[in-house]
Amino acid sequence: MNRKTSLSLLTILVLVAITIAILVNNNPRDQSGTQLPNVIFILADDMGYGDLQVLNPGSKIPTPNMDQLAEAGMYFTDAHSYSGVCTPTRYGVLTGRYCFRTRVSSGVLGGHDVSLIEPGRETVATLLGRAGYRSGCVGKWHLGLDYKKKDPDELLYVGPNFGNTANTDNVDYTGIIDGGPCDHGFDYSYILPASLDMQPYIYINNKKVVNTDLEHIDGVPERTRGLFWRHGDAEKGFDFYDVLPRLTRHAMGFIRDHHRTYPERPFFLYFPLTAPHTPWVPTESFTGTSGAGTYGDFVHQVDHCLGQIMQLVDSLEIHDNTIIILTSDNGSHWKPEDIVKYGHRANAHFRGMKSDVWEGGHRVPFLVRWTGTVPEGSSSSRMICHNDLLATMAELTGQRLDWNAGEDSFSYLSVLSGEKSDWGQRHTMINQAVSTTLAVRKDNWKLILDMSSGGWSRDEIKEGPPMQLYNLDEDIGEQHNLYHDKPEKVAELENLFHIYRKEGRSRFK
Repeated sequence: MNRKTSLSLLTILVLVAITIAILVNNNPRDQSGTQLPNVIFILADDMGYGDLQVLNPGSKIPTPNMDQLAEAGMYFTDAHSYSGVCTPTRYGVLTGRYCFRTRVSSGVLGGHDVSLIEPGRETVATLLGRAGYRSGCVGKWHLGLDYKKKDPDELLYVGPNFGNTANTDNVDYTGIIDGGPCDHGFDYSYILPASLDMQPYIYINNKKVVNTDLEHIDGVPERTRGLFWRHGDAEKGFDFYDVLPRLTRHAMGFIRDHHRTYPERPFFLYFPLTAPHTPWVPTESFTGTSGAGTYGDFVHQVDHCLGQIMQLVDSLEIHDNTIIILTSDNGSHWKPEDIVKYGHRANAHFRGMKSDVWEGGHRVPFLVRWTGTVPEGSSSSRMICHNDLLATMAELTGQRLDWNAGEDSFSYLSVLSGEKSDWGQRHTMINQAVSTTLAVRKDNWKLILDMSSGGWSRDEIKEGPPMQLYNLDEDIGEQHNLYHDKPEKVAELENLFHIYRKEGRSRFK
């Protein structure tokens, strides 16, 4: 064989290899040869476990689409966000890592804070991208962004952040914005920087502000329950009432465009909603449709958004190969006086509310529809956490997590599929309040490393033992503190937490 012939054969082999790679990437399959499913992860904002009628028959809010999703699939009764507030939970969803390991030791980020996810850190989107997925993020980001400065020698903003900055004249809204979804594995994003009551009130398409014609708007104090937002930068004509419909349209647009352009390629849509977080701004067609005031009407609208996504998936005839997950980033900010006024328990029978490390702060609804795989009308009492999405997607796509990725993530794929798994099962969990207060759980035992909830309900306890120990099997309402009765259990759980903190991980497989 002469040199020319050898080069020709080599060229042919290279072209064949490239063609095979393209075909595989455009039609990804799992290890059994089955085409990998699309994944839609819908994260409501401040929606409680007790808002859903399927989970709480006494709910005063119509939730027909959530109920239908549960009837067509599975609901979990022991599902949790990592935290009782936004930012820490969202970090865990995407990275599979507890947020107390980052610079954010308490609270949440502001709308101008720098990005929280470390460069190069594995996310659900980067992991799925290696398996051939195309990923989109539409909705509330709230994980920090890296805005450009007009004057690089000056501060980006002046005054406290938390969406309430005093002076943002040095922010260059016309520049490329780094640190967002597209820098962490997403192919497409259309986001709001933070919560709907927190400036800046702008939409960012991939890495550019959609409308740079901005103005400064006044804040609205909460004179009417739930109607509140802070002052700050906003695109001219920003309409708080149109945010949820607008984001839903873009989420549906991502699904349609992907289906038309990449019909043989699976997609991952991360759809973090802005509702029912304050401001409670249901559109006119939903006003007065619930028995839980404006908040309940807004939850009803969230249910409608889910219904639109479900209908689109069904109309495109991709429901048999699409996983739809509906959950919430933490418990509802539903106060005791709201329960008295409306007779509605947004956080069901759990103690506390958003911000608390008690169950009401982080035990959340979690519904999954995966037609043909998840049994219809089923439920699971398995303990899971939002951090587990990363490990679950890794197992789904036949990948193994590196030692420095998803350090606090466990797969729940076996619960959905009914098949055996060597990934292990979550038996322990860390949860956090809006403050630095943490709780460690092992099976049915929960130790709160503080005498109070660590959140906005903390004033309920003014004296007593320094920590709280509860047996959740016998006391789901967390009413009977066994701290003095079970010192050995307190020591066991406290030691477990110290191990997890020292080792920098809670997953050791």
